[in-house]
Amino acid sequence: MKFFHISLAFLLIFSLFQGLGTSQASAADQDWEDTIYDRPEQYSSYTTKKDVFVTMRDGIILAADIHLPDGDGPFPVILTQTPYNKNVSSTENLNEYFIKRGYAHVIVDVRGTGASQGAWDSFGEAEQRDGKELVEWAASQPWSNGKVGLYGSSYRAINQLLTAAQQPEGLEAIFPIVPMGDMYRDILMSGGMVNTGFIPLWLGLVTGSGLLPPSYTLSEPIMGTTVLLSHTGQVLGFPVSTLSSAITGGDFAYDGPAAQLRSPLAVADQIEVPAFFTGGLHDLFQRGTPLLYEKLKANGVQTKLLMGNWTHGNYGSGLPADNVPALDQLALRWFDQYLMGINTNINKIPDVTQYVLGEDRFEVQPGWPHQEAVAEKYYLRSGNQLTKETPSSLEPSRTMLQQPLNGVCSGSTNQWMAGIPDALPCTKDNRLTELGELTYTTVPVNTDLRVSGPIAAKIFAKTTARELVLSVRVTDVAPDGTSREITAGWLAASHRAVDESKSRFLDGENIQPWHPFTRADAQEVKPYEVMKLDVEIFPSNFVIKEGHRLRVAIGPSDFPHSMSPAPQLLNQLGGMATILSNSKYPSSIVLPVVEE
Repeated sequence: MKFFHISLAFLLIFSLFQGLGTSQASAADQDWEDTIYDRPEQYSSYTTKKDVFVTMRDGIILAADIHLPDGDGPFPVILTQTPYNKNVSSTENLNEYFIKRGYAHVIVDVRGTGASQGAWDSFGEAEQRDGKELVEWAASQPWSNGKVGLYGSSYRAINQLLTAAQQPEGLEAIFPIVPMGDMYRDILMSGGMVNTGFIPLWLGLVTGSGLLPPSYTLSEPIMGTTVLLSHTGQVLGFPVSTLSSAITGGDFAYDGPAAQLRSPLAVADQIEVPAFFTGGLHDLFQRGTPLLYEKLKANGVQTKLLMGNWTHGNYGSGLPADNVPALDQLALRWFDQYLMGINTNINKIPDVTQYVLGEDRFEVQPGWPHQEAVAEKYYLRSGNQLTKETPSSLEPSRTMLQQPLNGVCSGSTNQWMAGIPDALPCTKDNRLTELGELTYTTVPVNTDLRVSGPIAAKIFAKTTARELVLSVRVTDVAPDGTSREITAGWLAASHRAVDESKSRFLDGENIQPWHPFTRADAQEVKPYEVMKLDVEIFPSNFVIKEGHRLRVAIGPSDFPHSMSPAPQLLNQLGGMATILSNSKYPSSIVLPVVEE
């Protein structure tokens, strides 16, 4: 192993000289072509310590697996906290790429899951405090050099942020892949509707993985049996109580303390360690990941953002591409800089890189949102048109039946079921779904239309019922008529209140409306009364190519992705919705257009 240590020392010295004078780089200077980074394996083998028990402040024991390189330590530590059972085979539970390059990889089942004791209360106070203790425990171990990085995707990314906000001793960097920012708006309640597409799947996954017997059951039969019985008994705990609360119009159907406690954006101002964010333009957290990047960047934290053409189930697929490395290679570079002390020229990595839908490539961009975007308004017009010209006073309104099952054949179904239905052709062409929607389409564009950032729809509507739900989709219509969903937004009319102080404006237009979604801010929906509905459409990055058309499709629902809580659902069934667009009620969509 002496040869490897000498090689690493040489690499450290070489990188130091290579990095001199490159501590800062402007967006214009950043280019992935200049940032290739990798290094060879240092260790050919490793040792795993299974089910190492870590006792928390309240006596609850968490189970950890520790993977150590076979060689002289101490080692920097990469810590992953998982609810999905550390015994399940995956690279996030055992990442040989990191281990063989000199890292200890520690995997811990969060309390109430896998082989750990306690009751599972997803991202609750106890679990968050566990994260801080686990980092400080890992930093203090004899095989640790005292420096800890956090790594993982989805749940494992979210608890990185909640842990980092507590500023534990020894934490040096984090690498969250597809994390949420806001529990209520990003995932639990889409525009005030229950996320029936993903939440039941997710709750079932965590609960099911907790019903596997701990691997230490034979050696510790009493503890193993107790943990398994505890996990079995809590099937009716957090999973059922959360979902039933949202469906029946309980506390989880509204934004409040329970959702804010579990929202990284609520504590992002307390995060000080470098953070590399990876998100997806069709990911569950398409909205929240870039908002987290923006928050940390504004606070002066060293941070990067990579947004790919991914759903939640295939993040990182297709890499390397367009000089963007694979995620493990990027994470190695990040951790080498902050845990190994190697100068890997982090500042040469572009701050923001996004996939461009329609051009099918990655592109470096000047910030998020795109600093060169301008607000352009397109109006919903008679004849199913979408134009920049304002409507006249004589343009007729359009009506649709309010029914809760529209949306199965759409890109939304694939996105909100984490890519599981990807093989179904109708999830790549919205035309069947659009039969139950009102569509508005531009003429074929004569020059590429480039859009980057948050989008807003401003819809004037009325209903014969006492509730109204709008699903607003943005699609790219190809010359052959295929209508491919780019992004979408949703809003229940009872939640139409807007807090402008928390909204985002571009050129005087509210391009990212922020709705309180609280019980106190809910508004009555009166039959036949015209309402202005500001619909937040999740941010995207796309080009409508020359010859293609831009379409806005307005529907009454987005099933199976979402469904109204029972009280609101009963109030909307059987109603007729009317979409108005005339000089008095000019319904429109506002796009952040990047002019060539």
